[in-house]
Amino acid sequence: MDVTTIGSVIAFVGVLSGSVVAYLGKRGENATARMNSEIDQIQEERDGLRKELGERNARIETLLNQRVTDQETIARLRIKVINLGGDP
Repeated sequence: MDVTTIGSVIAFVGVLSGSVVAYLGKRGENATARMNSEIDQIQEERDGLRKELGERNARIETLLNQRVTDQETIARLRIKVINLGGDP
């Protein structure tokens, strides 16, 4: 084999290894982009669920306050019925 053939083989091996490295690098880049996209979606879902949970907790708090108010009203009405001579 002469020097030109050896040089061509070395150049071919270099180009081939460069192509493999570029391919693997692109696969890694795609995997990273995909993972970042999934993480972003998960974070958006988490934020939405936190908002829904906050709204639900506020609604529960409102209902509990209404219940306390209703119980106070019922107690006052029972006292009024008793004062008027009735049986609650």
